[in-house]
Amino acid sequence: MTTDVDYSAMFTTGSAYVDQDNWHAMAAELRRNQPVVRIEKDGWHPFWVVTRHSDVMEIERQHEIFHNTMFTILSSQESIRLRRETGTDVKTLVHMDGAEHTSYRGLTTDWFKAGAIRKTMGETVKELSRVYVDRMEQLSGSCDFAAEVAKWYPLRVILSILGVPEEDEPRILRLAQQAFGTEDDEFGRDDAAAAQDMSGVLLEFMVYCNELVERRRKNPTGDLASTLANATIDGEPLGVIETLSYFMILMTAGHDTTSGALAGGLAALISTPGALQRLHDEPALIDNAVEEILRWTSPVRTFVRVAQQDYVLHDVTIKAGDWVVLSYPSANRDETVFDDPFRFDITRANASRSLAFGFGKHFCLGAQLARMELRAFLSELVSRVDNIEISGPVQHSAGHIVSGVKHLPISYTMRDNT
Repeated sequence: MTTDVDYSAMFTTGSAYVDQDNWHAMAAELRRNQPVVRIEKDGWHPFWVVTRHSDVMEIERQHEIFHNTMFTILSSQESIRLRRETGTDVKTLVHMDGAEHTSYRGLTTDWFKAGAIRKTMGETVKELSRVYVDRMEQLSGSCDFAAEVAKWYPLRVILSILGVPEEDEPRILRLAQQAFGTEDDEFGRDDAAAAQDMSGVLLEFMVYCNELVERRRKNPTGDLASTLANATIDGEPLGVIETLSYFMILMTAGHDTTSGALAGGLAALISTPGALQRLHDEPALIDNAVEEILRWTSPVRTFVRVAQQDYVLHDVTIKAGDWVVLSYPSANRDETVFDDPFRFDITRANASRSLAFGFGKHFCLGAQLARMELRAFLSELVSRVDNIEISGPVQHSAGHIVSGVKHLPISYTMRDNT
């Protein structure tokens, strides 16, 4: 249904996500009264928003009707135009569907299965969690956890899988932030500047990836970069742009989302009396705590599906060609699924019903890796750090696609485990 209330800023303005309490209050109104709402805003293609857990799942299940396309990332018409004009409208795995999606996803599926990732990366992830808790210890009892720890730990994990050397880490982080810069004033740029910068960023990314691909083709090392460098689709090697887009999605989607979950999750744990101590006393709860963190933070805010035929949802007819925005944070606070959904609860029995990773055919490729990273870090943290307190304002980044806690100042003492 179309509404007289202007909810457009909730989904098109990154700053709307900075005030999480206000955003979730408005989302709750939509779930109760207008679960399928049409948004029409100047400068944006009209779109429907789906806010209930069951409806998001229904759309995700109907993958033959609702497709991932080049419009999967919700963008203004001006942003789309600029990307096309500057040649920066790169097609990645999240923009694919059907046989194409199956073929490209299949190149790396075996890498990210739960058993495989435990075997290849289990010890590395544990070691890296120790490295970054060591960093906290070196910072002498206070740090900006989001900026100094959570931003770096998942990046090092994904670059380790790819086989990218640690000395290249700052360069990759810079390119990733520039390529997918948020709307946040601290990091972002306006549409025109972003599109202009993107051309140079893509060129530098392309040069870097080409050099890496050439090295792995001459001397495969068994890492994920070697797999991609020597991959074929229908018997043909991946093209330059296709290889670049794959590297880009792994280096970015495999980093920002987990970083947001880790920082937002720690903020929630600190703010919940006794939660961290309970994880220390009952480490078996860590797995469930990770699921609750994912539900609570929902770092991926939206994805868009495009209807391939008319479809009726509730009393609304979604026409062929219509855009449908899936609101994951709203779905993960749905009162009909999660009791008292605005309470963070590490013992929540059905926390794993969260849709933070999506659902169905487009379920996040790196979900098992992200869970492993969060489990390993929390295990290391609660065994070594005691008495953590938030010591300043917690700040959320602006971003209507991916966003989360960007500054989390904390003070803490280390446990005496001697």
